[in-house]
Amino acid sequence: MRYVELHCKSNFSFLEGASHADELMQRAAELGYGGLAITDRNSLAGVVRAHTAAKDVGIPFVVGAELHPIDGPPLVVWPTDRAAYGRLCRLITRGRLRREKGACHLQWSDIIELNTGLMAGILLRKPVVDELPPAESQFFDDQTVVPWEAQDTPTRGSESSWSTLPSLTNSSEDVASIVSGFEPPAKANKDEEHSPFRLPIIDFDERSDEGWLDWLHMFREVFGDRGYLLCELHLGVDDQAKLERDLHLGQRSGVPLVASGDVHYHIAERSILYDCLLATRFASTIQQVASQRLGNSQYHLRSLNQIKRLYATAPELIARTQEISQRIQFNLEQLRYEYPVELAPHGQRPIEFLKRITWEGAKRRYPTGVPDKIIDLLRHEIELIEELGYEAYFLTVWDLVRFARERGILCQGRGSAANSVVCFCLGITSVDPNRLDLLFERFISRERNEAPDIDVDFEHQRREEVLQYIYQKYGRHRAGMTATVITYRTKSTIRDCGRALGISLDSIDALSKLVDARLTEGTLAERASECGISPESEVGRRFIYLCEHLRGFPRHLSQHVGGMVMTQGWLCELCPLENASMECRTVIQWNKDDLDELGILKVDCLSLGMLSAIHRALDLLEKHYDRPLTLATIPAEDPQVYDMICRAETVGVFQIESRAQMSMLPRLRPRCFYDLVIEVAIVRPGPIQGQMVHPYLTARRTGEQPPYPTQEIRQVLERTMGVPIFQEQAMRLAVVAAGFTPGEADQLRRAMAAWRRPGVIDQFHSKLMSGMKARGLSERFAELVYTQIRGFGEYGFPESHAASFALLVYVSCWLKRYYPDAFCAALLNSQPMGFYAPAQLVSDAKANGVQVAGVDVNRSEWDCTLEPLEHSDRDRKEGQSKDPKFQLRLGLLMVRGLPASVGATIVAARQSGGRFRDLADFTRRTRIGRATITRLADAGVLESLTGDRRAAFWQALAQDQKSTELSLLEATGADVDEEIPEALKPMTDIEEVYADYDTTGLSLRAHPVSFVRDQLQRLRVTTASQLPETADGRFVRVAGLVLLRQRPSTAKGITFVTLEDETGTINLVLKPNIWDRYYKIARRSNAWLAHGVCENREGIIHVVAGRIDDLAEQVQGLTLRSRDFR
Repeated sequence: MRYVELHCKSNFSFLEGASHADELMQRAAELGYGGLAITDRNSLAGVVRAHTAAKDVGIPFVVGAELHPIDGPPLVVWPTDRAAYGRLCRLITRGRLRREKGACHLQWSDIIELNTGLMAGILLRKPVVDELPPAESQFFDDQTVVPWEAQDTPTRGSESSWSTLPSLTNSSEDVASIVSGFEPPAKANKDEEHSPFRLPIIDFDERSDEGWLDWLHMFREVFGDRGYLLCELHLGVDDQAKLERDLHLGQRSGVPLVASGDVHYHIAERSILYDCLLATRFASTIQQVASQRLGNSQYHLRSLNQIKRLYATAPELIARTQEISQRIQFNLEQLRYEYPVELAPHGQRPIEFLKRITWEGAKRRYPTGVPDKIIDLLRHEIELIEELGYEAYFLTVWDLVRFARERGILCQGRGSAANSVVCFCLGITSVDPNRLDLLFERFISRERNEAPDIDVDFEHQRREEVLQYIYQKYGRHRAGMTATVITYRTKSTIRDCGRALGISLDSIDALSKLVDARLTEGTLAERASECGISPESEVGRRFIYLCEHLRGFPRHLSQHVGGMVMTQGWLCELCPLENASMECRTVIQWNKDDLDELGILKVDCLSLGMLSAIHRALDLLEKHYDRPLTLATIPAEDPQVYDMICRAETVGVFQIESRAQMSMLPRLRPRCFYDLVIEVAIVRPGPIQGQMVHPYLTARRTGEQPPYPTQEIRQVLERTMGVPIFQEQAMRLAVVAAGFTPGEADQLRRAMAAWRRPGVIDQFHSKLMSGMKARGLSERFAELVYTQIRGFGEYGFPESHAASFALLVYVSCWLKRYYPDAFCAALLNSQPMGFYAPAQLVSDAKANGVQVAGVDVNRSEWDCTLEPLEHSDRDRKEGQSKDPKFQLRLGLLMVRGLPASVGATIVAARQSGGRFRDLADFTRRTRIGRATITRLADAGVLESLTGDRRAAFWQALAQDQKSTELSLLEATGADVDEEIPEALKPMTDIEEVYADYDTTGLSLRAHPVSFVRDQLQRLRVTTASQLPETADGRFVRVAGLVLLRQRPSTAKGITFVTLEDETGTINLVLKPNIWDRYYKIARRSNAWLAHGVCENREGIIHVVAGRIDDLAEQVQGLTLRSRDFR
């Protein structure tokens, strides 16, 4: 018996399917199915991973979807060919764009219009309709453009039916027609006036046979011999009656029946997980949704014998599953992606235009003459780009960079694209591949069955301009943002599973605060028990089971950080589109891995906060120091900059500000740009796991190169002292040592990222070992190389990527070294970004001689600014301008919760009318409401008007009351009593500091720990400033506010915590057993007293904690937000 399951949901029917696609495919293969369809509700989000999983286990895969129109019964559809698949995508897009993110509003009129080529199975049940009212689409209604049947004009060079749509110009009239919104549902049936079909009227709750018969007759008229009635039996008491009824309806209507399972999970044990998802979908408990649960646990992939028994009286229903699958000729490998080609001037092919602008760029990059090596590299790359058909892709990225630079937006390409001389000459990247001898095949090669991926970083505060340029240029029917899949993590798993089981919210909340990503089943049971959830109880056992299996499930789709897909034809016929939660964004239903699997190109328009900060800093230099600079004109290889880096004075700079990087800097001691490239790359999981860090540092310290087996291997490793630090070196080792082609070497690197798959890594290991043996290399050396390559896996940095980042490292360090005031102001104005909170950035700036003034309504702009110091003899460090001298004035943006519009109002009022005289004048001229004024008073921003914070707060309240009284008294003509209140007792120093932290996140007054220093001294607590003089191995006590908690994936469970006292920062190391022993304090407390052993070696200082105590009681009332587990 051959059976194909045609109706099956994966967990990409978000909160409906209870199994992963690979679990379903594996189980179907084990059961001997002839194929499996994935038919998620109103979605194709999971089809690519289902396609991949099916290939892995060797089972035929059928693409489909379960559609739920609002005005009739649902149906399952399967496209028979590429054109039909495009219509299915359009159907889903049409429904999705009518509604807000995550919802769908399909109608039967849509299905009637776009059913050609779709096979369908109707379900005689009530549709699942989203409860919220439909919204006007932000964007386009494809009904308003061209009906499918009229779209027979091929696009230039098109071979695939999805892109055979007429080209649309970018005129405003065409854009207006494309972007027009959908009609509301009440008006959306206007097409029915011209339709030969009228929808039957049926009470879905009664579900009478006659009503269903009317629907089946219409269904038969619409789909003809492509339509079937799905007959689904699940060992219910009424199975036989249901089968007989369906056979009767099918016979009367002429719609043949086909067997299907309405599968929601791969094995019966997952039924409880399905119930949990159902309860989550309705924000309820499993008990409360009992009436909506499935009838039993039989909605899984059943054995062939069981299916045979279920349909014993109608075996033809099973046979039809095979007949249907044989009629379906479509699979995802038929998709042909075409990149937009309109950037080339009229009459010129894209490759010709690319060659022209590339050679023009080469002349600009090498004004004294293009070197012969560069000429050869350009010819090689352009030939390969033309051969693989990627010229339009390069032109698109070039156009985005051109647009950004024309508008003064800083941008820089990174990643493997920096291996390309073409990208360098086009201005996409800033690193000369010739200077670093980068490997182009890391980016593109003939052997890689994979599209190139160009990442471009833009200023994070202006990246949206670039994204909207893409939408405007290509239209929303041809451009969309890549999706990202939000999955269940530890806390969300606990919340949803606990709520579904009816566990008290207090217990759930307490438990979620005690757990982290390191959670295991045993740890969860232990923590749950402490929160009143007994693991031995029935509810407790279910809770542990659900949490274990739900973690990692997709929760919903969101937006990728910047991946944009543009197409020559209609994107919505390649993949469905839907509205994003963010205004003016549309998103495709596939993520980056799906695109990679299908060879679909995207451009990563990423946002980088450091680019914003650098741009702002350079603007401040030009304005206040009369020093116009660009990234290209920053003085290079400055010894004082490298001195600062070697001292690990890198708070706020790019990339090398983390604990791990700061610990590495005094050991590696960078003295040139290439050292920075190594520094960026070496503190990564790849080199660490590949056991390369210590050998490199040892060789660097001694200056001795190791012996090399061959000259070719020496050429690969000599620059990095015999140790492969970069992915390109690992690839080249495979080439020169084992005879791999460049493409095979890249496949090896990618296989390392999937080493857990049985058999994948073994074949490369064998080839590597045999290749080295054939070249006379020792087995020991081969195993060493293999260990190093394996370490890279998915964690290593390519040299090109590290070089791109190293440029920004150096520029940010130069700015910090010579202009710490401008650099700190720029960092604050670019928040949120970076590793440290504003409090630490300001503290570091003050330590570097910057004078900082607080927020003041009479002095502050919205941004942090520099203002002259009229009476200061402060000398700048060598290289800085000595006249004028500036202090950093904190801006209004530092006040938490203050809208930018209010800040603009304050600044505008001050600019037009001069300084505010008092609070009454401020209130009258700004017309700001009471809540905002009291917030400003809380933040100490009004002290120049009132004298102190408490007086400002009282006057703000009084001012509001006085305004009300004035209105009443003026109306009656009575006199106004202007009694002046008695002086208020000022706030204490500690109250002032706490108020600063609560309202601005930092204080320019005393540090909170300073108020308990006397107590700490009695406990012999060592300050941060005393640690450098503390002997290695000595027991110490340290105390401070918690700034950071980190647990890198390579740290084997070790947690790194940064404390801050009034003298500096303290680095703590907590081993897993210590973290677990004190996890309540470790997770919750914002101030610690730690006891441990000082490690003071090579200028690197840590305290290995053996115990921690809660210091929070001594700093009660302090609002501090640490940055944890980044």
